Amino acid sequence: MASGEEDTFYTVGLPASTSVFTVQEENTDLTSRLEENCGLLEFADLSVEAVQRRPTCSRCSRPQKVCLCSFLPVQPLNISTCLYIVQHPAEESRVLRTVPLLAACLPPDKCKVLIGRRFNETRYLELAEVCRSPNTLILYPGAEAANLEELTLDPSLASYNLIIIDGTWSQAKDMFYRNDIFRLPKQTILRPLKALCSFQLEHGAQIHHSKEHLIRNGLYEKPMPKNKRKLRRMELLVNNVKI
Repeated sequence: MASGEEDTFYTVGLPASTSVFTVQEENTDLTSRLEENCGLLEFADLSVEAVQRRPTCSRCSRPQKVCLCSFLPVQPLNISTCLYIVQHPAEESRVLRTVPLLAACLPPDKCKVLIGRRFNETRYLELAEVCRSPNTLILYPGAEAANLEELTLDPSLASYNLIIIDGTWSQAKDMFYRNDIFRLPKQTILRPLKALCSFQLEHGAQIHHSKEHLIRNGLYEKPMPKNKRKLRRMELLVNNVKI
């Protein structure tokens, strides 16, 4: 290199417009990221303690410390009615589940639990046949529902089937209208449920209004969806239109 000439640096494999300072900055950034990753790798050698779940009662499916079996009948109740409980999948993971308690009180052939959202006739042949039977009732507070206490039962029928939808009000409503077979049996309601709810409210239970009630009365605090399809669905829900 001749004296007086400016020093020139060449970088291999890079465009001529790339300066040495840019390469140095990139190398520094890469080095810092490698150091961060090495620091994270140190945590990989740490031992992870296995999470131990609380022992659960095999009968009532509740933790053993709060087992309710002492309050349940020792022997299954002898009933003639067969219960078909169609349960929304979200209910299966709830802490205060009541279906296992009910199943623990009844013979296995008198309490059948089906979990899902859709129950088509092809897959659930027994349920579809039960829904078509004249001695089947469904517990649902629809406009055509009759009070069970005032319902005239056919004495020629030896026993009855009762279908119960287990879920929140919006879940139960969705399951009822999206499954045609549930609209085949006669709808019925239980008056004692009102007394039970009143008792629970008097002892500390909280009131949970449905989404329809909150929107209709201007109490819905969450932001309304921007999606037009979801907005239309909420309008139909509030106006009690089959979705």
